[in-house]
Amino acid sequence: MRRRIAMAAPALLLAAMLGCAGPAKLAEKSEHMLAGGQNGRAWELAIRALDKDPGNTRARAAAAAAGNAMARDWEQRIHVLAQSDSMAAAEQVLQLNDFRVGAVRYAAITVSPDWAREEQALRTGAARTHYQRGLADASAKRPKRAYLHFNDAQRFVADYRDAQRLADKAYDKGMTHVIVVPFSTASGNFAMGRDVAAQWRDALAQRLNPPDAHFTRVLGSAEVEQQMSVAQLEHLSRDDALSLARKTGAERVVWGSIGGIESKTSLHLFTDVIWRRVTEKGPDGSQVTHWNAVPIEVLSRTRTVTVRTDYEVIATKGGATLAHQRTPRTTSARVVWTLFSPEGDLGAYALVSDVLRNASPDRAKAVETRWKETCGDATTLQQVLEARRSTRSSGHYERDLLPRFAAGAAFVFLQELPPAEDLAYAALSNGWQPLCDDLLRLDPVDEVDLGMATGDTER
Repeated sequence: MRRRIAMAAPALLLAAMLGCAGPAKLAEKSEHMLAGGQNGRAWELAIRALDKDPGNTRARAAAAAAGNAMARDWEQRIHVLAQSDSMAAAEQVLQLNDFRVGAVRYAAITVSPDWAREEQALRTGAARTHYQRGLADASAKRPKRAYLHFNDAQRFVADYRDAQRLADKAYDKGMTHVIVVPFSTASGNFAMGRDVAAQWRDALAQRLNPPDAHFTRVLGSAEVEQQMSVAQLEHLSRDDALSLARKTGAERVVWGSIGGIESKTSLHLFTDVIWRRVTEKGPDGSQVTHWNAVPIEVLSRTRTVTVRTDYEVIATKGGATLAHQRTPRTTSARVVWTLFSPEGDLGAYALVSDVLRNASPDRAKAVETRWKETCGDATTLQQVLEARRSTRSSGHYERDLLPRFAAGAAFVFLQELPPAEDLAYAALSNGWQPLCDDLLRLDPVDEVDLGMATGDTER
């Protein structure tokens, strides 16, 4: 162990010295690294010197030497790679070009005429390959794959042939619009089914965007509900959902249901004394600290709610189920209430005084355990007292407090718990992620690869 520490010490010392070294020292070290064949390290040291002193000519020369040495090595590796995998070599060409562009502020990275021709040949070859693959995919009714290939062609050669026009055409054909219709509910509360669907639509619309989702777009609530009758808002059959999707022009519809709500409620009461630290002057003028016992009663209620969602992602054309999940969602809420009003500095209060802890550690531990059982592991006495001091409410639940429960607050200072249906909504409103994952998985997949009809999909 001592030997490893001894061996590591010089390296750590060198790193510390370089961290605070001046530009001249860094430039000198860069030259040594380059002479030793450590081109990448030489480059890092040189540009660090230039960041500290952009006018340092020695550091500028060191950066040029190191940067060009890196580029020559890179070119040689690309040349060798191209013999076996020209597409991978072309990707490396793009990375080398990015390095040259990023290096401009430090040094000019030269490009020989021969290498420029080789680079251009590799880029053109890669663009041609992607263009041809795009044409083949477009002919095979795979517009999504075609779009990605046409875009790749332009990554290698800007404005390659008519790749942009073909990419736009493929994109239009590959675009997939999704509607999320109101869920049916076992309780008959159609408002919950409508609100959960609207919440999911909004969340998915924000999440399903490039670069994660190229082709999937979620239609807004207005575009969905304006097509629905009042009866459909209350209960929508699978066939109704498909018919609605066709009316809106969507290629996918999310249809599902919300199951029954399971709720468990418990009550805990903490009745004991807490301790307030008081510091006073003694008879001799010195500071004397003692602890005053203060009675307190804290009431907590907890409610755990579990609700199950069942949804399908359905293809409008043909009605095939593309994804199906039955997922339980659970959330818990805790409310804490006390009538005790603290005085003075809240930091002076403690569950257990130092005197009690020293005299009876078992009793101190028992008090802390009962507190955690009542208020939760993460809730401190000071948090409860601060909530008591800052609250102006009567302690009755109002629905505008629901976001705090949905966000997972350790407790909310209230007398009443939210109703089970409100907590079920809170659990479900954040339950869109599995559906999002399904839509992301489907996003790059063409209809023909989903086993769907391959008829004319011109739009």
